[in-house]
Amino acid sequence: MSTEGPLHGKTAYVTGGSRGIGRAIALAFAEAGADVAICHLGDSAMAATLVQAVTARGRRGFQMEADVASVAAVRGFARAAEAALGPCDILVNNAGINIRGPFETITEEDYDRVVDVHVKGMVFMAQAVYAGMAARGAGRIINIASQLAFKGGPNIVPYCTAKAAIVGFTRSLAWEAAPKGIQVNAIAPGPVETDLTRSRGPEWRRQMEATIPAGRLGRPEEIAATALLLAGPGGAFYVGATLSPNGGDVMH
Repeated sequence: MSTEGPLHGKTAYVTGGSRGIGRAIALAFAEAGADVAICHLGDSAMAATLVQAVTARGRRGFQMEADVASVAAVRGFARAAEAALGPCDILVNNAGINIRGPFETITEEDYDRVVDVHVKGMVFMAQAVYAGMAARGAGRIINIASQLAFKGGPNIVPYCTAKAAIVGFTRSLAWEAAPKGIQVNAIAPGPVETDLTRSRGPEWRRQMEATIPAGRLGRPEEIAATALLLAGPGGAFYVGATLSPNGGDVMH
């Protein structure tokens, strides 16, 4: 395998990187030549196999447990990843959670949990690597939003609220970051085949496939391809953008 991929010499941090979209991004980055650090929550076995897969691709890998809803935890992950692999060149804020239920049943605890994981964790994870990127005059921050930020959906008010906030955060930070050489962008995937969506059952899948113009769910690797674009040389002119690999579920 060639070591001269488009991300050769780069170090990437991926939150929620043990499964699904995060795992696919971590592997795509390793294939492209980057060393990769991931954090996870209670998924040590899968995280270990991810590091093995990164190593098998000739790159260095690192994993640790961190609840991104805790500012101390994300700062600890950033410090540990830097000690293991070096300063962050590319950050992918991917970690997420969803707690479903009708609007009238939402509790403060459930709302706080969803928003803290998605928004607070993302903001302070970005802050943890921002000063270093600014000092080096280069960096890429990629935030994983959702097509539901634009279309909404029933029984997922906290999730849609958080995903919409991610789009706003991306645009706002991009204004400050671009003059420092840091490009901040987002990805808003449509329905993707992961452990989480498989748990919704076959009827949900049939409904999705019937309404999406592409006629199918996306694959994690297809979202990873968008992340690779934003992280690599081809993403050099994207600033504050939200790219939408969603099979036509939302067209904008």
